Amino acid sequence: MTQAQFPAAGAAQDALSRRSFLSRVALAGGGLALAIHLPAPRASAAEPFAPNVFLQIDPSGAVTILSKNPEIGQGVKTSMPMIIAEELDADWARVAVVQAPIDEKAFGRQFAGGSTAIPMNWDRLRRAGAAGRAMLVAAAARQWSVAPGACRTEKGEVVHPDGRTRLGYGALAEAASREEVPDPATLTLKARADWRLLGQRIGGVDNPAIVTGEPLFGIDQQPDGLVYAVYARCPATGGRVRSANLDAVKAEPGVLDAFVIEPVGGANVLRGGVAIVASSTFAAIAAKRRLTVDWDESEASTDDSEDFDRLMGAALDGGPGAETVADQGDVEAAFQGAAKTVSARYDYPFLAHAPLEPMNCTAHFADGRLTLWAPTQTPGSAITQAAEVTGLDAGAITLHQTRVGGGFGRRLMNDYVSEAAAIAMKVSAPVKLQWTREDDTAHDFYRVAGRHGLEAALDAEGRVIGWRDHFVSFTHDGKGPVIGGETRRGTFPEGLVPNYRVTQTLLPLRTPTGWWRAPASNALAFAVQGFVHELAVAAGRDHLELLLELCGEPRWLAEGNPNALHTGRARAVISLAAEKAGWGRSLPAGRGLGLAFYFSHAGHVAEVAEVSLEGNRLTVHKVTVAADVGPVVNLSGAENQVQGSVIDGLSAMAAQEITLRKGRVRETNFHQYPILRIGAAPEVEVHFIESDFAPTGLGEPALPPLAPAVANAIFAASGIRIRELPLRKAGLQL
Repeated sequence: MTQAQFPAAGAAQDALSRRSFLSRVALAGGGLALAIHLPAPRASAAEPFAPNVFLQIDPSGAVTILSKNPEIGQGVKTSMPMIIAEELDADWARVAVVQAPIDEKAFGRQFAGGSTAIPMNWDRLRRAGAAGRAMLVAAAARQWSVAPGACRTEKGEVVHPDGRTRLGYGALAEAASREEVPDPATLTLKARADWRLLGQRIGGVDNPAIVTGEPLFGIDQQPDGLVYAVYARCPATGGRVRSANLDAVKAEPGVLDAFVIEPVGGANVLRGGVAIVASSTFAAIAAKRRLTVDWDESEASTDDSEDFDRLMGAALDGGPGAETVADQGDVEAAFQGAAKTVSARYDYPFLAHAPLEPMNCTAHFADGRLTLWAPTQTPGSAITQAAEVTGLDAGAITLHQTRVGGGFGRRLMNDYVSEAAAIAMKVSAPVKLQWTREDDTAHDFYRVAGRHGLEAALDAEGRVIGWRDHFVSFTHDGKGPVIGGETRRGTFPEGLVPNYRVTQTLLPLRTPTGWWRAPASNALAFAVQGFVHELAVAAGRDHLELLLELCGEPRWLAEGNPNALHTGRARAVISLAAEKAGWGRSLPAGRGLGLAFYFSHAGHVAEVAEVSLEGNRLTVHKVTVAADVGPVVNLSGAENQVQGSVIDGLSAMAAQEITLRKGRVRETNFHQYPILRIGAAPEVEVHFIESDFAPTGLGEPALPPLAPAVANAIFAASGIRIRELPLRKAGLQL
């Protein structure tokens, strides 16, 4: 089945009545297409949210399911259709998955971010499959003159009450299209014990195409008549073109045109610069090396890492501007009555995203319409920005969602799509904008740096009775922290220490920042969980014992909020990770175990790292992970996400850092911003507690505990305390 055989997405949008819950469409070939309309929780009483899923069964019994969200390597193109297929009781071997068209009026929000795809769509997708199954059963029961409740389904067939007679879904599809639409309230979802597909290891639906090199990614797109473009931006954010040697660039071999583009909006929309269009990417990049631009930097960023270091130090030393973020109990009394106090400073740097597929977008403006082929995490926003940049109505813009070669939050921003759209308006042919690795590194939306001044009060038994954290972060507008630069309420150990205070100082920043895998948590975990280990050492206590004590009795920290930390789930993953890693076993000199827990994106994850040190050479031998994210949809994909999080976290921890000088990023490519090599990758052992809580996402929660687990293991192995990242600052190499 091809996407063209489905009714237009916009045509499927109608009022959310019982009739529109599941619209039947009989196909010309005699099959059944189910346009399933499932209401989501409303953002407001006045504006219901109604994502759609399209399911098609043809007369041969083949099932086609549209996957609505972008696939960025997190596995949703496989896992989301699996949920539908499970409740439909389809034969997975006969299921084809197609990327859905981008139409948020029909499908609801289509995006990849925040580990939200499964929790946001779980119930709706299950009901989608169950509705289709109910109609097929009704059609079979009518044909057999038996009660629908006496029939059952199995791998794409309806089974007669006699247990022998069967009808395949293909044979029933046309008749099912004439059945009454079931009331959503009457649908019976499968019991967990009856799942045949969910929880299994299922290979990614794109895997064969990936290994055979089919053109899935944005960078692969090759429409007829394609020309190629590169774009030069001011090295300092906020600069714009004063003049450029355009005539000289146009004379370069293969160059078709070169022109200035003025900025629109902020850096997240369209930075001003110079576009070069050529007959090949090579010719465009070569011509860019000949480009000379006189940049007007009168309003550009002058951010400087050395200045930030000085200002952050002054802020921790009691400088003005601190505000209270959280304050519980009597913190001052706790410290005055403490048997022991402990203090430490933790630092972490700016980071780039560095996805392996650099930013790119292909665009074509013709006959008053703009067509985009984009590897984006937020296609709806990409269309909105393209409309803003070009002046076109959003209805005149079509975006084809491609597979994304790594996002990690970078492609939540669509500046590269805006650039391609602006260039396409000046070019008669389809044009592919291609960023270089240097472009990616110099013009990212960075994970913001931060500094924590941590203090804790311990009583005579080594219990934590007081906690203070002065957090230094950044602001773009003077009103609040930048993206990813906040200290979140409910951050461990808030609610677990009786006397708890967090204050923050926000420094002005012009450099763009953005969401980086497990935003905020990716940095907070390093400081908080590293400091908790310091408290265990200072109290002469076992780290595992102290962590479990902090968790206390099983309870939600925010009663009635299923996305809050649950101390019982936290205790369970901490205990399991420790057990599986052999916590407390004897190790040779120079080798150590480190434990850390973190709650992030509604996922409870604990990790134990086993490391050794020989001189300054660090080896991370193994990372044992225990996670509770509710029922696991695809075990293969879930394991992949945990393993990827561990590798990603270790890669960043080892040697990655973005530094600024007069508004410019000093790092340019992987020789200065290295990615972990395969020889340094540890064994990653993954264990899931498949609890009966609602499923949560897994693209991010396993990353935050990695850095503190490794740092704590380094201390156990060597006595070296890591309070600043990357590790190379302590002279350590992986």
